[in-house]
Amino acid sequence: MSQPLLFQPFRLGRITLSNRVVMAPMTRNRSLGNVPGEIVATYYAQRATAGLLITEGVSPSPNGVGYPRIPGLYNAAQIAGWRAVNEAVHAKGGHIFAQLMHTGRASHVNNLPAGATVLAPSAVALPEAIYVDGQGNLPATLPTAMTEAQIESALEEYAQAAANAVEAGFDGVELHGANGYLMDQFLNAASNVRTDRWGGSVENRIRFALEATKRAAARIGADRVGIRLSPYGAFNGMNTDADTDALYTTLAGELGKLGLAYIHIVDHSAMGAPQVPATIKAAIRKAFGGTYILSGGYDATRADADLQAGLGELVAFGRPFIANPTLVAKLQSGAALSPPDFASFYTPGPEGYTDYAA
Repeated sequence: MSQPLLFQPFRLGRITLSNRVVMAPMTRNRSLGNVPGEIVATYYAQRATAGLLITEGVSPSPNGVGYPRIPGLYNAAQIAGWRAVNEAVHAKGGHIFAQLMHTGRASHVNNLPAGATVLAPSAVALPEAIYVDGQGNLPATLPTAMTEAQIESALEEYAQAAANAVEAGFDGVELHGANGYLMDQFLNAASNVRTDRWGGSVENRIRFALEATKRAAARIGADRVGIRLSPYGAFNGMNTDADTDALYTTLAGELGKLGLAYIHIVDHSAMGAPQVPATIKAAIRKAFGGTYILSGGYDATRADADLQAGLGELVAFGRPFIANPTLVAKLQSGAALSPPDFASFYTPGPEGYTDYAA
């Protein structure tokens, strides 16, 4: 009897994954000075038995560092830090993509490096608080509506960060177009009230995400670029509207023409977010036509069933990886999973990060 499809190898662009288990990107806030250190290398290496690791959100720009202690990929120190992470992961036989995440309006100016600015498609404030070290939760900073020049700079920052990722030894990058961050802010009418070529119609709202993806693909090769999207997402003040289905199917179709490594669809309904209809997932999958990463509260049984049913090629697991560095082995054996410590999800230091039994 052959092993379940979940644990069989899969060819993804230029690399062959040892299994179809993906570690989903999860913010962990452990990079002091926005530079990943030895502790970050330990964390990812501990989890390198996943077929593919996708890092926490990594900012392509000083303007995109919206939260405390999140890493970047825009300077030499950060590239060097990530090179050590990637060497540790590859030494364990793993593969790893960097998730490029510009936070846009989901930010507070006190979290940004000196001289950086909170930017967004429109001057519409995030309706939620942002944590600042030493100050607690503060109202999000009102963003500056991006000029054409600032949009052009941001697009180039994604492309340069992709090149920096390859220089640092990553196997590829995932562009974060989900969860209410900058790309998603352009996609969503709750945060994008522009009346120029970057807002309004479906064609205009998808322009930023599509252009950023094209530039990253041109810089490092489309087969090393994936994208994450969150249709029906509500995180960070996002809303659905009458154009939501058309927007995501249109975007998926355009992305499908580029030959990307994958499309990764967020479904946080298992954590209380709105349900993502199966119809829109199927429509995105059909329009994109390439590798599709499933996500959303999976266990091994449901993951393998959905793979067997042809709903996707890979399955992302998030929180279970926090407390279970050897999650793949546990999924294979049916062993009980250790519970995570929610209080230490975003705190500095090794507690709740690298101290789970590996």
